[in-house]
Amino acid sequence: MHQKSNYLLLTPGPLSTAQSVREAMLQDWCTWDDDYNIGIVQNIRARLVALATKNEEAYTSVLMQGSGTYAIEAALTGMAPKNSKLLILSNGVYGDRMAEIARYAGLNHAVLAFEQTETPSVTETERFLQQHADVTRLAFVHCETTSGILNPLAELCAVAKKYGKTVIVDAMSSFGGIPFDMEEHGIDFMVSSANKCIEGVPGFGFIIARCDLMALCKGNSTSLSLDMYSQWETMEKQPGKWRYTSPTHTVRAFKQALDELDAEGGIDARYERYKQNRQMLCEGMKNLGYKALIADELQSPIISSFEYPSENFPFRDFYSHLKQSGFVIYPGKISKKETFRIGTIGQVFPEDIRRLLEVIALYRYQNIK
Repeated sequence: MHQKSNYLLLTPGPLSTAQSVREAMLQDWCTWDDDYNIGIVQNIRARLVALATKNEEAYTSVLMQGSGTYAIEAALTGMAPKNSKLLILSNGVYGDRMAEIARYAGLNHAVLAFEQTETPSVTETERFLQQHADVTRLAFVHCETTSGILNPLAELCAVAKKYGKTVIVDAMSSFGGIPFDMEEHGIDFMVSSANKCIEGVPGFGFIIARCDLMALCKGNSTSLSLDMYSQWETMEKQPGKWRYTSPTHTVRAFKQALDELDAEGGIDARYERYKQNRQMLCEGMKNLGYKALIADELQSPIISSFEYPSENFPFRDFYSHLKQSGFVIYPGKISKKETFRIGTIGQVFPEDIRRLLEVIALYRYQNIK
């Protein structure tokens, strides 16, 4: 389903959404009314858990106002009793951001840093856990959109569980677009956002957690507005009620986005579309002389980084050419190489990638001598 828009967002989110998702925001909602709290919010909470795991009884969800970073901060600071220590694995900007949150909040933490073009080493992670028995929690990013790399979810979770650690996964850019089961991997807390693979609009993030561990988080948070436990408790005791003003239009749009995910065939079907988009993109870019930054076996279907084809590549001119032709891409975030990034999620289909490649081919023909 294509949308009426000035251009297609080839980004990791916010991303291009269906016209019907945007149209869902045309009605106003009362935050005290059961049509909203039970009919929409509680419906969303239950459906998120069902998407995350087959063992729905063991997990719960809570919605948090703000961007995905707000939800990450709520999770990291909301499960942090004074005797805990957090180990963060980082191979990009978003792993670094978790470390920055920990510093701001004064959390007892350590960081294992890896190259942005490499996945976190399971061996080094295990060695660190062996040498630092005081670590109680492990946090890492599943899909690091700094580069587009997909980190080894199953392997990292397995080593954490081997040593009895609580696992926190930033699945901001993967949940809803890459299949995994929280219980099967031993993920205790998972954080994502409305405006990523479920293809909603910006405005809130969410945390899916084991019920027994969420129940232990009371009194941990040092923030009033980001108190994950208090938000969850309110939504449990007053079904669907938010403590403070709810982003009603965004929430209603998200319910529509969930309906459309179901209609597409669920996460497995969306994953196949995203993979097809990405494969077509990378093969086409290679044929046009652009080199992918990340090795194919490590590449996610979410977003791909490409190296500048020449030292004096005029990225701003390239960007403007694509935008005028109906496509918006992202600049690079890699510190050691000049790159740009092209996303393959959202309301993006193979025919869109085909048109994009034609536009890039024309640019190459006109400008690269």
